[in-house]
Amino acid sequence: MTDSLDAIRAGLRADTLPDEGAVLRRLIAGAGLMPETRARIATRGAGLVARIRGTAGPGLMEVFLAEYGLSTEEGIALMCLAEALLRVPDAETMDALIEDKIAPSDWGRHMGHSSSPLVNASTWALMLTGRVLDDDQPGIAGVLRGAVRRLGEPVIRTAVGRAMREMGRQFVLGETVEGALRRAAGMEAKGYSYSYDMLGEAARTDADARRYHAAYAAAIATLAKAADKGDIRLNPGISVKLSALHARYELGQRDRVMAELAPRLLSLAQAAKAAGMGLNIDAEEADRLDLSLDVIAAVLGDPSLAGWDGFGVVVQAYGPRAPHVLDWLHALAGSLDRRIMVRLVKGAYWDTEIKRAQVLGLPGFPVFTRKAATDVSYIACAKKLLGMTGRIYPQFATHNAHTVAAILEMADDRDAFEFQRLHGMGERLHDLVLTGEGTRCRIYAPVGAHRDLLAYLVRRLLENGANSSFVNQVLDEGVPPEVVAGDPFEAVEGILGEAPNPAIAHPSAIFGEGRRNARGWDLTDPRDLAAIEAARAPFRATVFEAGPILAGETAGAEPREARAPPNAPRC
Repeated sequence: MTDSLDAIRAGLRADTLPDEGAVLRRLIAGAGLMPETRARIATRGAGLVARIRGTAGPGLMEVFLAEYGLSTEEGIALMCLAEALLRVPDAETMDALIEDKIAPSDWGRHMGHSSSPLVNASTWALMLTGRVLDDDQPGIAGVLRGAVRRLGEPVIRTAVGRAMREMGRQFVLGETVEGALRRAAGMEAKGYSYSYDMLGEAARTDADARRYHAAYAAAIATLAKAADKGDIRLNPGISVKLSALHARYELGQRDRVMAELAPRLLSLAQAAKAAGMGLNIDAEEADRLDLSLDVIAAVLGDPSLAGWDGFGVVVQAYGPRAPHVLDWLHALAGSLDRRIMVRLVKGAYWDTEIKRAQVLGLPGFPVFTRKAATDVSYIACAKKLLGMTGRIYPQFATHNAHTVAAILEMADDRDAFEFQRLHGMGERLHDLVLTGEGTRCRIYAPVGAHRDLLAYLVRRLLENGANSSFVNQVLDEGVPPEVVAGDPFEAVEGILGEAPNPAIAHPSAIFGEGRRNARGWDLTDPRDLAAIEAARAPFRATVFEAGPILAGETAGAEPREARAPPNAPRC
């Protein structure tokens, strides 16, 4: 079985920066969906869109994006402003940024359009703010308005921050686990279960990592009191970020990670097992995937976790390695005689992955370059997971009606999997599935203090604000349901010869035709590290002699040995 796991890992590494078209052809073949099946899925998905539009109570995210998506100048300004405010260190720069982004936009045309009082109130405030900032009338009126402007900028800055926090509260279940549990009770009564995610960015110091570890442990202890359903699939769960458990969670520090991070994760898994609840390892950037699998193998293989079906792993379908990861997890579970959970998501770091590949000058991209390709990958991976239910409990996290329709079409046993959604998003779609299909539905619920809300909210807005996003389109009556739930296979088959997306500059071509970008080395890729090591190996025993270059004979001191710092003798 070890040979099988190694072989899968080799295939996984080979598809880190693959030929995107070749991978898509394999995915389409692997999904095995006949044209008539795809037509049924599209029809079913369009029906779900029509039912969502025909019922009351759309979520705030859908309403907000219907008014301020990335297709509007105002929407772009808001998201740029929110994202940039995360990094602005001082009030003066914040004021200048707010003026730059808010003043030029036409907020008045959005007034009264939305069905949400909160969105309309925000529009009114932004419209007034823009008028104050942009008013240059002469005379006494201009002087007075100028005074209002000078006095108002700090107020405006505070108002924008508070508005973003208020938006964040709609998507974060509670500031504490106890508060989140109280708020979750209403949805649990309707048949939903929850997975709790502790908000916070990656650890920067070991003190951070220890603090996050203690917070996770405390959260599990609190959630244990609510894990009383007798079934892990019904009990609450928790999601854990490996980057929060170690400040040097990177391949170059593999030995430290295995010695320090793995025991921390094991202790949390043991606590979750004792509580009878699930624990999911969240997916992160693509350059950490290989190391993540090492940590997962070490922890899952610990004998103390035998008999527990709650160990979970999140897999991102926007990466071409996703099918290999599923094969590897299935083989690992089989080798250990375990059952595990896999949460399939589309992916949360797309823009970061594209930019990193361009900056490093890599030979390709670690993610698909079109949304339709990610949708195809997700469905192909879902099909694979539905064939692995002897060892894996699939958890399909999606807000997309076509994706939901595809899973319902492919699945024979409604008891063998669950759907998942984010708190504050996709409510109506999942209500329809929960009541109409009898499937389990779990809500991924962030928990954290107000200071952590903005980063999370910005990621959600950027993920769902694009014109092609289902969450953006679902309430747009100008887009027919058949288009919103269109067949991604048809879209991909039409552009297979143009993969990767020509609209995205290849890493080698980011400087245009006149200058080719330098070929980069990825120090988080085991294959690049092996190539570098192989190039260095012949010189390990080589002794170089250095001295002054002069026309005549030289006489100097005795030769002095100098070693490379990594090979210098330890004092």
